[in-house]
Formats: sequence, C-alpha cells, structure tokens
Amino acid sequence: MTTEKQSLLTELRSLSTIRNQCRKLYQSGLENKLPHFSIHEERLTAVVDYIHKIIVEDYPTLQIPYHSRWRHFEAGGIQRQFQLQQIWKDSDNLETLRRHVDLVVVSVLLDAGAGAEWKYHEAATGQSHGRSEGLGIASLKMFVDGLFSSNPKQPYQVDADALLKLSVDDLRSGFQVTASNPMLGLEGRTSLLQKLGTAMKQSSQYFGKEAVRRPGNLIDWLLAGSTDKRIALPRLWQAVIEGLENVWPRDNRIILEGRNLGDAWRHSALASAGASLDIVPFHKLSQWLTYSLLEPIGAAGFEIFGLEQLTGLPEYRNGGLFLDFEVLKLKDANAATRKHPVDSELIVEWRALTVVLLDKTAELVRKKLNKSESDFPLAKVLEAGTWKAGRRVAAEKRSGGQPPLQVLSDGTVF
Repeated sequence: MTTEKQSLLTELRSLSTIRNQCRKLYQSGLENKLPHFSIHEERLTAVVDYIHKIIVEDYPTLQIPYHSRWRHFEAGGIQRQFQLQQIWKDSDNLETLRRHVDLVVVSVLLDAGAGAEWKYHEAATGQSHGRSEGLGIASLKMFVDGLFSSNPKQPYQVDADALLKLSVDDLRSGFQVTASNPMLGLEGRTSLLQKLGTAMKQSSQYFGKEAVRRPGNLIDWLLAGSTDKRIALPRLWQAVIEGLENVWPRDNRIILEGRNLGDAWRHSALASAGASLDIVPFHKLSQWLTYSLLEPIGAAGFEIFGLEQLTGLPEYRNGGLFLDFEVLKLKDANAATRKHPVDSELIVEWRALTVVLLDKTAELVRKKLNKSESDFPLAKVLEAGTWKAGRRVAAEKRSGGQPPLQVLSDGTVF
C-alpha cells in the first residue's frame, strides 16, 4: 500500500474523522442542502426534557454506569456478571479479565438487531427477553456452556478453532430460533463469528502467538504498552479497529487496496460540498465493543483515559429518538414506509446527523444537570438518556416499539 493510501486508511479509522465527516454533513443540513433530512434544532429542548425526566426517575443519585453490553446481562434485575465471578473465583485477576473480554467480544458481535418477533426464554429464571437483552443473555449462556471453546476442560473461553467450526445450526439452537420465533440476520451473525476466528489467526500480535488465539489476549497486548496501569483510549481503539479488520463482510463495503474499511460509507453531498473525502466512517460495532470493554478493564484495576474521543453510537434507537421528536424530518415522508439498505445515502445521512446531535444533546443534558463532561461523559448520557429514551418513545408511538426507519440489516452494522 502506498504511503498516501496508508494515510487515508489511518484517517478513515480515526475517531476524530467520524466527528469531522459527520459535522460536514450536519452543516449541509443546517443550510438545507441535504437530499433526505431537514434539521430542526429548536426541538432539542423537548428531547432534553424527556431525557432529563428519565434520568432523575431511573437514577435519582446520578450514579450511572457506562453504556455497554454489560447492562444487558442485568436484564430482569439479575446481576449475571457477578454470578460469573463466583464461578471463576479460583482464576487470577488477569485470567478473569481475559474471560470477560472473550465474552463481551462475541456478545457484541452477536448484538445486531434481532427483530421485534424474536424472544429468548431463560430456563434458569423463567424470564423471557427480546432485542438486545435477549441477545445478551443468550450469548452469555452459550459462552458459559462452552459453545465458543474448543477445549472441553476450559469452557470459559472463546478461541479461534471453535469459532471456525461454528455453524448456523449452533446459533439457531443457542438463540432458540424457530419458525414461530424468527431472528433477523442469523447467517450474518454466524459468518461474523467465523470471521473473528480467521481474524484472530491472522492478527497474532493482538490475539496471541500461542496455539490458543482468543479475544482476551488483547489484554496482554494492551498491558505491554503500560507501566502504570493507565491505558490510552487510542491504544485500545487500535487493537479493536485493526484486530477486527477482517471480521467485517466485504460485499457492498468500501475496500481500499484490499483493506476493508468496515462500517464506512459514501455520501454524495460531501463531494458536492467540495470536501476532499466523500466517505463517512461510523465503526458503530467497533465503538460499541470499545465502550463495553471499559468496564471489565476498569474493574480489574486499570484505567482507560481519553474516553471523550469515542462518539455517540449511530444506531436506530439513538437515531430514532431525533426522528420521533422531529429534530430530524424526512423530506419524503413515504421513505418511512420502506426498508432501506445500510449503504443508502438516506441511512448514511441519518446516522451522520445522529452522531452530531448526540454530542449536542449530551452538552444540553449536562447543563441541565449542572455536570461537567468529566463528571458526566457521553457514555453515561447514552446509557441513562438517549438510547433508553429512543426505545421508550418508539414504544409510545408504534406497536412493538419499532424504530421510525426500517434498515435492511445483515447482522453486522446495527
């Protein structure tokens, strides 16, 4: 790869580029130059009031955890992650952390939208959960049962050999998918985990040079660059964005001299506005994974600093919030009645505007709560506010809580 192309690849994987490209589209929206959406910032006041009400009701002391996959393991009021600690009480601190990383990596990769009809029944509690909570609990059960391990004597790991042998039927059974309990994107999820197995084989610097390649070995790579138990966010991001490069499908994606850009898409408004780059990177699942890694790393006694570099997550709950409150309005109302491919400019536009609006909303929420960014980072605004608000307002407006826009998902973006 030429130096110029390598520089472009680095730029498109940078967290700062996500915000920069999204802001360019947002500015075009403020000038009413976007083809699909108009922006109505005056409606943000109603969004912030709605979020503020949720926060003070659900978290009166403002003790809010980070937005992460771990919240879904707590569905139904059960602290399932603490049950793991009891099972693993004989493992040392680093091995426990590796296992947590193993779990959260596969669970996040399985977290794409399942559809409104699918539910997971948890036999141990009698509870049934759909959507992200159901996906989280199901993936936790599959992990504990050793589905992702090739070593029967060590079920509590995820390794490349096991993932490469994983089948659609394995996940169909694990997720309890039947004709009457259908799930979207089952094949895409299976392929994603198989590709994780391949990626770990190919990226030994992150996943270990020994025979067992596992996501948890990222910890050893991270700590090799730390002398004081402090880890810079860009180092963690590098491990995620580079280590998982070969996980993402190549069909209908932007490939740069053989390198897959993943969750990055073109929008013609950038080119027409004279921007030198017409690609908007989002890296949503990679960022969701990074957010979800913060908690176990912190619990193990290490500090990740520079969290403000992560962006809000451009998915249908956060994006749906701004549509349902009419901060964003479709210029063609009929577009809400159709399903849209993830690479369509309408969806790219929606997601880009969402990234910027999440930053603006976070700032207004902090002001209302009289909190600083360090006291109330975006990770807390997402958890207590925007994601939860997006889900609630969707349930108020539509049967089954469907989002206001329907995206054709292959199980690897949302």
